[in-house]
Amino acid sequence: MTDNKLLPKLSQNLLEILDDEEYYDITIEVGNDPNVKVFRAHMVILNYRSPYLRRILSTNKKKNDETLTSIKLPNISFEECDISD
Repeated sequence: MTDNKLLPKLSQNLLEILDDEEYYDITIEVGNDPNVKVFRAHMVILNYRSPYLRRILSTNKKKNDETLTSIKLPNISFEECDISD
């Protein structure tokens, strides 16, 4: 595959990964009751896109028993994390 075909396909694949409901490997709970929102995400993307989350993830690595990793960020609101606009 030539470079001019590779990048658009790679971009399309990344968009598909972000929409994937099955293969996420972390949940992030933001806000406080009753305004809690849970986001599903991919650790590798969070790790490379956010230095803040990289620090959190480095201390909260996935367990060997394949249990889903979850982090809670009660001081962050849903609106601060929502990128659906």
